[in-house]
Amino acid sequence: MENISLLFPKGKLDAPVRMLTEETVNDLSLNYICAQLSRNAGEQNVIRTIMVRLCDDPQVIRYRCDIFEDVLRFPVLRQRIAELLDQLDFLKSVERLSKDTDASSIWQLINRLNELDHYIDCIAGIRDCLNGLPIASQGFCDLRDFVEEIYNDSGFDYLKKDIEYLQKNVCKIKSITLGVNLDKELRPVSTGIVSINNEQYKEMGILQNLLDFTKSKEEIHEGVRFTGMAPYHCPKVTQDGDAVAGSIAGATPAGQLTKIAKTLNKEDYGASQAGANPLMNNLNVTVTDMLQGVVRNLKTVLNKYVNISGYALSALISEFTFYIKWAELVDKLLAAGAVLTKPEIVDTPRAFKGEGIYNMKLAIHKLENPGEEIVQNDLDFCDEHRVYILTGPNRGGKTTITQAVGILYLLAQNGIFVPGSKVSLCPVDNIYTHFPADENQTVDLGRLGEESKRFSEIFARATVHSLLLLNESFATTSFTEGLYIAKDITRSMKYLGANAIFNTHMHELAASLDEMNAQLDTPDRAVSLITGVEAGKRSYKISIAPPQGLSFAQDIAEKYGVTFAQLQQLIKQKKNAPQA
Repeated sequence: MENISLLFPKGKLDAPVRMLTEETVNDLSLNYICAQLSRNAGEQNVIRTIMVRLCDDPQVIRYRCDIFEDVLRFPVLRQRIAELLDQLDFLKSVERLSKDTDASSIWQLINRLNELDHYIDCIAGIRDCLNGLPIASQGFCDLRDFVEEIYNDSGFDYLKKDIEYLQKNVCKIKSITLGVNLDKELRPVSTGIVSINNEQYKEMGILQNLLDFTKSKEEIHEGVRFTGMAPYHCPKVTQDGDAVAGSIAGATPAGQLTKIAKTLNKEDYGASQAGANPLMNNLNVTVTDMLQGVVRNLKTVLNKYVNISGYALSALISEFTFYIKWAELVDKLLAAGAVLTKPEIVDTPRAFKGEGIYNMKLAIHKLENPGEEIVQNDLDFCDEHRVYILTGPNRGGKTTITQAVGILYLLAQNGIFVPGSKVSLCPVDNIYTHFPADENQTVDLGRLGEESKRFSEIFARATVHSLLLLNESFATTSFTEGLYIAKDITRSMKYLGANAIFNTHMHELAASLDEMNAQLDTPDRAVSLITGVEAGKRSYKISIAPPQGLSFAQDIAEKYGVTFAQLQQLIKQKKNAPQA
């Protein structure tokens, strides 16, 4: 039976993936987003690990989108799966059975019995859940068939009966009778197991037992013989009452007995002193030795199921977690009024068309600030609009929309609903970002040298099917040097033909695009994209238009009263004002 995955369909389990760079992970705020999905660090890591492995196979991504839609449509499905996650977790450890030896303790095998019992409940739970819902995704239909096949397999019925039988018989052990050998001073020197009983020991008072013995005319029994004896060594005790390895030489001071007891009762003593409990070690070995027949029978039964295909379900734990956590967040966003949609995955290379798109981080922020309005924008990539040079005023939303496009691709290719009213795209083979570098990373090369090196490395890996996002790149050097490099970068991206956004303050770069398009005759064009200002106020709306650097500055200057005409009028008013 073929393994099953909720991330990759049958026949695509080995579909190639490409890792996002740490720079891209940071620039797209993926860690921040994962922190909104779960407060559990382990779950955050699971989600992040899945998302950074980017797959560009349209069939794989459609498969994921359909699964996520089912998880989102049926809250009862994710609730039931969430309840089963703990039961699924044990399946990872069941594989250890195949590595056990006959010397393994009876307690380990009893634990395996309990785990397999949970396994039975888990299979039945998934089967009942999926059979009771009108699921539509191929992934959940395949999972339903997978579980149904296991459930209906004759071996599954035998497993249930075997587990019940073995648990019933093994659990008949209710008590163990110990033998303790003493030295002349009545100190324990060795221990052993006298018998294993199917009834619990009836506790009697120690003092009463001693009195009964001393009144008896019977002598001490001679010649008691049984195997499995092992030396018993109390831990050494320091003057402060701390236990150390080894046996005590001579009598233990009476005043330290309480300290010994406290030390031996510490929760971490057994964990920190591997094999330092000779009594339990001896019990472990002796019980297994005395129950060899039971152990062998138990092993024979369990080994029949070690390779049962149902153990493949353990691999689904992280995938279930991924979908459930994302569905919970998307549910909250939709309830708060955010607009999200299932992306349409198309096969046309480099195609992208987004209506009403925005940055996912704005929707998350809206959860805590319900009154804030989210500005939505339209954007598309095609031969006529392949490379965007985005300009606009400071704090006008350039970085926000640049990052929004990267997050949108990342969500879509992981099957998650995206921020927007309608989105269709062809997957990219990777997302490369070039945002301002950390000051600490530029000590050796300088900021310009570091930025140039990073872009060279990006360009060496990027293909025509990649997405390139540049944010204020090469703006830290002189304007003349920065503009020179930026023009060459733009020509290179246009020549490559990959979808790209380059947001910058260099309005001259955007103004020179007609000349660059004419000089480099390729089907893919670079165009000017602007973020708007209306009546001196940032609108955060983008549009294809010539750069408006001077008009932006004029609008801002007029809004805050710092044009020459406004300042001149202010000076005149001050001169004409009566002197105090």
